Amino acid sequence: MSQRVLLLSSAENGLTRRAAAALRRAGRVVRTEVVAGAGEMDAAVARADFDLIICPYLKSAVPERITSRWTTLTIHPGPVGDRGPHSLDWAITNAEPRWGVSALTAVAEMDAGPVWAFRTFPLPGGRTKSALYNTVVADAAVECILEAADKASDPRYVPVDQADAPREIRDARPRPAMRQSDRAIDWADDAHTIARRINAADGSPGVLTTLHTHPVHVYDAHPGKRLGHIGEPGAIVGRAHHRIEIACGTDTLWIGHLRAKTASDGCKGPATNVLHRMGYPILTVPRNTAATVGDIHYHREGASPIATITIDAYNGAFDTVFCLRLADAIRHAGREGTDVLILRGTDNPHWCNGIHLGAIEHAVEPAREGWANITAINAVCRALLECTSQVTIAALTGSAGAGGVMLALAADIVVARQRVLLNPHYATLGLTGSELHTFTLPHRVGPDRARELLTDCPSLDTVEAHRSNLIDRVGPDREFDCWLDDLAREYCRPAVWAAAMQAKWARLNIDLPPGRIEAILTEELAQMSADLFGDRYGFAARRHAFLRKIPQPAPVRVPREV
Repeated sequence: MSQRVLLLSSAENGLTRRAAAALRRAGRVVRTEVVAGAGEMDAAVARADFDLIICPYLKSAVPERITSRWTTLTIHPGPVGDRGPHSLDWAITNAEPRWGVSALTAVAEMDAGPVWAFRTFPLPGGRTKSALYNTVVADAAVECILEAADKASDPRYVPVDQADAPREIRDARPRPAMRQSDRAIDWADDAHTIARRINAADGSPGVLTTLHTHPVHVYDAHPGKRLGHIGEPGAIVGRAHHRIEIACGTDTLWIGHLRAKTASDGCKGPATNVLHRMGYPILTVPRNTAATVGDIHYHREGASPIATITIDAYNGAFDTVFCLRLADAIRHAGREGTDVLILRGTDNPHWCNGIHLGAIEHAVEPAREGWANITAINAVCRALLECTSQVTIAALTGSAGAGGVMLALAADIVVARQRVLLNPHYATLGLTGSELHTFTLPHRVGPDRARELLTDCPSLDTVEAHRSNLIDRVGPDREFDCWLDDLAREYCRPAVWAAAMQAKWARLNIDLPPGRIEAILTEELAQMSADLFGDRYGFAARRHAFLRKIPQPAPVRVPREV
């Protein structure tokens, strides 16, 4: 009989979803329960329909009445010997070169139980906590979970006491919870030092600081390009798009997102939006687009037949201006005479999650900003779909959701890194969606499967996404860039390129006769108008809850005709 696993988690985050998918692929029967405390844990185990409990992401201890009855494992984002709720925060702050993940028996003292499995790995510098957690940490955690589940199937296996387990990270030790006083930044320091401290708190809880008397949490930090004494440390000296430039000791730092300390504005948003809403005269700050951090990069090596647009949007959220700039970049790339155009992300965990909910939430008129955002991302989809001179490849280097998945479907070829998760639906946020999905989704997966994805709101790993024909190919995690280069060169071969272009011609001229794209967008936007301005499915409340990590009701049952 298959091993039955109960996943207990404080949230159904990316690691929890990846763990469930990996266990199912390995032949296990999996049930996931999101629990907030001991009472909900008791309710979750009441059915007793499992052989093993695994806690991929749990903020509180499992009661002894549960651990004494069932084998219960916790996943700690730190190496053997490390303990504490902010393991990764300390590792980034201290610039640790290597770190680890451990699968431990759940005991009364958090992170102190015997060891079932562990992994260590290099800890890349210059990355945020959320980026590391959802990539190298999650990769190692999934490996530990699978190894520990295998061992738990053997009644003879005995986990190793931590005192006897190998210590591959010598500095591993119990560490306290990290307080804001531990995270404090001094704007007189250099930008790289400040950025590392902010990275250690990104995406939660952020670093609390003061900008022009306004207390804010700062996120999304990138050292600037200007050197020397630009202004008084901590002063806002420039802005570009949604970012602000802050003077440091000898250089500057760009900050992309803020969260006001006040309870009424307690969610993250684009920095300029948040400051404007707080009353800061942001429009008086000089623009400095020449020295900003690039988030859209076009690259072509000499006369190469391959061009690449690399996108790097914080948490995969595309605001209105970003979308308009990206649509322009795609149209520009289409005129450059290459054979293949790749639209890809960076090593960050998110490729695209669609419209920018934080920008909408902080807008003076959220519905109007939502409308501007959805029409702008539609322009990106249309630019990619109508790129007639090149084979287009959407390369999902990170997870994608809602409009981000549908944007990728506008490309001729869709590929993904193995660790990617896809959430091809809108209903969890009370939206019907646009991005030409009423054509591209059923065109790929068929109308029946399209309705299932849009109404049942599953989270798909790349195996299931490939099986559904949502994506064409799956590449490796560790050598993805080389794999993608090889794939692009394959599509430069004359016969392969000609076949792909013939399929493109059929899609644009037979499946989409003249006027059909405009009709699709008109139909989709009519539905979105009712979602945004009429709020018929509760988008405003669901957006508010999502941004503040408040538990949401079940997805709304949106009538679907695709």
